[in-house]
Amino acid sequence: MRLAVMQPYLFPYIGYFQLIYAADLFLIYDDVAYIKQGYINRNSILSSSGATRFTVPVPGASSNKLISELAFSGDVAKVLKTIEQSYSKAPYFEDVFPIIQGVLELEDRSIASVCRKSFEDIFFYLGIEKQFKKTSELKYDRAASALDRLIALCQQFGADCYINAAGGRKLYAKQDFAEKGIDLKFVDSLRVKYSQRVDEFAPNLSIIDMLMNCSPSLVIEQMGRYQLS
Repeated sequence: MRLAVMQPYLFPYIGYFQLIYAADLFLIYDDVAYIKQGYINRNSILSSSGATRFTVPVPGASSNKLISELAFSGDVAKVLKTIEQSYSKAPYFEDVFPIIQGVLELEDRSIASVCRKSFEDIFFYLGIEKQFKKTSELKYDRAASALDRLIALCQQFGADCYINAAGGRKLYAKQDFAEKGIDLKFVDSLRVKYSQRVDEFAPNLSIIDMLMNCSPSLVIEQMGRYQLS
């Protein structure tokens, strides 16, 4: 069984979804420190002026708090308006915008809950079944090292393969996992490109851009453009 673990990001780019796609079970790592100025509460879409950042406020955000201790603001009208104005003429706007609105207006404002709903609803829209759990709801030794926590989570679910983002090569060694009977793999994204209705392609935007411009089958095709190494 393949397991992946990652902090929750708000409508992240395709590479994040490739990590989910490659795993059988995806754990939302919400009992770790909040990262300010990261992608937990913001990303970029394509507007008439080019790549444009959108942000959902997190009141009281601090790197001294756990993600699970924080929640998104309910003030999302401006973000929804920006997305609507940017994509109202996109080919899949009518199908995708209600998904985004449902996520951003979710009554449970906890960061992990909103992000989990986005993952679940997007994969449901694509016709793909995936399993998600929050690490804050699991029992394991949170005082252990980052490596030992990941190994413990793999062992808890009987995972014989742990999948990490490519940047994890700087943090983890295959041998450390192999000693515990776990195969460590990294997701390496291949070139992703699709029609954005502009002259010059803007890479690594929020998944919102791909969903608005591509059919579900094409999104799945692009999601599968990675290698495990």
